[in-house]
Amino acid sequence: MADEPTATKEIPAALSGPSSSLAGLRILVTGLGVTGFPAAVHLGERGADVIVIDGDATADVSEKAQILEVFDVDIRRGPEHVEALPEGELDLVVTSPGWRPDQPVLAAAAEAGIPVIGEVELAWRIRGTNDAKWLAITGTNGKTTTTTMLESMLLAAGLKAKACGNIGTPLLEAVLEPGLEVLAIELSSFQLHWQESMSADAAAVLNIAPDHLDWHGSAEAYAADKAKIFHNAKLACVYNSADEVTLHMVEDADVIEGAKAIGFTGGVPHPGELGVVEDLLVDRAFIPQRYSSAAELASLDDVAAATGVAGSRPAPHQIANALAAACLARAIDVPGQAISAGLRSHSLGAHRMVTVAEADGIRWVDDSKATNTHAANASLAAFDSIVWIAGGLPKGADFTSLFADHRDRLKALVLIGADDSAFREAIAATVPDLEVVRIEPALAVDSGVPKRRGEAVAAAAVDAAAQLAESGDTVLLAPAAASMDQFLNYNTRGELFTEAVNTLLER
Repeated sequence: MADEPTATKEIPAALSGPSSSLAGLRILVTGLGVTGFPAAVHLGERGADVIVIDGDATADVSEKAQILEVFDVDIRRGPEHVEALPEGELDLVVTSPGWRPDQPVLAAAAEAGIPVIGEVELAWRIRGTNDAKWLAITGTNGKTTTTTMLESMLLAAGLKAKACGNIGTPLLEAVLEPGLEVLAIELSSFQLHWQESMSADAAAVLNIAPDHLDWHGSAEAYAADKAKIFHNAKLACVYNSADEVTLHMVEDADVIEGAKAIGFTGGVPHPGELGVVEDLLVDRAFIPQRYSSAAELASLDDVAAATGVAGSRPAPHQIANALAAACLARAIDVPGQAISAGLRSHSLGAHRMVTVAEADGIRWVDDSKATNTHAANASLAAFDSIVWIAGGLPKGADFTSLFADHRDRLKALVLIGADDSAFREAIAATVPDLEVVRIEPALAVDSGVPKRRGEAVAAAAVDAAAQLAESGDTVLLAPAAASMDQFLNYNTRGELFTEAVNTLLER
């Protein structure tokens, strides 16, 4: 007779609330980074028997280890510790978002019926009497800008608010911070994959395009995890009227009775939407007279100021970001004056369509944050004559549509990355005559200083672009791919690009 499957344990009831004792519970935490460390501290502080595993045995974690030792946390580092569950019975696994579900430890936990949760689920359960409103944001692109715009609007309204989650303060720390009235929460698909109970006051999905297929396994699984943000929404589910997938997510969501579906559009809004009339952002969703009129919220000049292009019309995707943030703010009755003021006081994050220099009629733009095709598409659409610096880890993406849609804008391509095969295939199928300069992967040697890894690649790419660009051109770093094959992260890639541009112009 075949063995019966192991029954899945329940998530321990004692976990609910911020201070109940967890004595007697044995909890495994995967990863010792931004998510894993605060989780281990919190659980250890409440008396749980905590084991932390991390495959990296080289990073300096002495400060973290010293803190965790106070709570008798068992730290196990090295690749041998992430290949199988530790011996002995476990009550719960709290995983870091970067760990894929098929990672051996997580797969073994699922097979053994041990509940696995992530930062979002843990934060929701431990929030206790903290009644701060949760305004949650996800999407393939624009999450960080929208989240920081939202935070700026909330602060302008006089609310005690904080951007957290996938940016800024870890959600686990923010939810325990006394006095906060609203959390503006950026959530990745990795974080949402592991959550089941969250009931945000309002939630938004900005857009959906295939991304992280290597992690999720399929575009459908990726979208399904994104859609979890709408589960149990209380007041509003915000969708992109131009992205039908996000509308279907709202239609399929199991929400709290009374929650509204609110769209945002770059055009004139219908009732139930926020949109644009001439040069104004307007509300036809949260006002009683929405069937006959619209309420002014802000101007396109405010959006331009928020995105660092004062005096110019902001790009369509930035208008969309501002509208999505305004939808969430309006869901909790933030007035229009605060939305306008919040946009004017907002600062765009680093490596997001930042003009780093202009010289001899050539504009140099750092959009290193464009780590997928959807983000790169928005960047390419913003300029007319482009020397494009692109390449990196493709994450299973197909680049054909980028070249097909922007062939008339592309003057030349400077190709970086360890593996250029996906780009080469797309070029051959769409623009075989495009001038391409390949930066040799051999330049991506490890300098021994992590923040300098990829320095030679960035310098060579900038030098090559300078030879190709003429007055009227934009040199655009929008890689459409992840950075970790040649750089420490996308921040480092952008920083080294900026340094190389400044060095070039100083010669």
